[in-house]
Amino acid sequence: MSGPALYFEQVGLTLGRTDILCEVSLRVAAGSVHALVGPNGGGKSSLVKTLLGQTPHRGTLTLEWPGEQAGVIAYVPQALEFDRALPMTVDDFMAAMCQRRPVFFGLSPHRADAIAEALGRVGLLDKRRRRMGALSGGERQRVLLAQSLIPAPGLVVLDEPMSALDEAGAAIFERLLAGWREAGVTVLWIEHDLSAVGRLADHVTGLNRRVLFDGPPAPTLTPERLMALFSTRPAAAGLEVAA
Repeated sequence: MSGPALYFEQVGLTLGRTDILCEVSLRVAAGSVHALVGPNGGGKSSLVKTLLGQTPHRGTLTLEWPGEQAGVIAYVPQALEFDRALPMTVDDFMAAMCQRRPVFFGLSPHRADAIAEALGRVGLLDKRRRRMGALSGGERQRVLLAQSLIPAPGLVVLDEPMSALDEAGAAIFERLLAGWREAGVTVLWIEHDLSAVGRLADHVTGLNRRVLFDGPPAPTLTPERLMALFSTRPAAAGLEVAA
């Protein structure tokens, strides 16, 4: 296994007077594809931000990497916000994200092959000189997936990566997911498509400010639990249920 195990222990987050996360405890197994599902505003992205160190929180977060050194963490946001009028090509974006050399010097010889390979894996090698602003939403999402491949990650954090993908893009994403699983990479995946979660995830956690269920997708994603998960009153939906 090249990926870490993740432990969230009694993680809480309050913004103003609103409890965003309420004593969230869960374990993500090393090398697994672990999905987070739940309603908008249920705290999924906030939990990811605590993992990435972007949000102060209560409780404890632990990453247990195999061996003595921590590996690479890759993050794929739900969307890329930028000025579409900028004359930034796909190559420029990849250079900015994947190398230390300033973008105006062009691609580093040490990264050029890796960037070409990553763009090829997401089906965008022929569009590497196209402006980012001229790409479709699905193509921009593929670029974000490509940048997550350099350098090879041990942990991949995905925030609804399929939301802008068409059928071809979804197939590419599924191949990447299969490759990460085969390589023992740990994947923490926020997703709204429950059918995709059922097919592709090893484990699923239902989060609506608190953990409402946690287990393998097939026995866990029952209509009763999903109804409780997507309730507008998470505190009244019941206590944590372990599958």
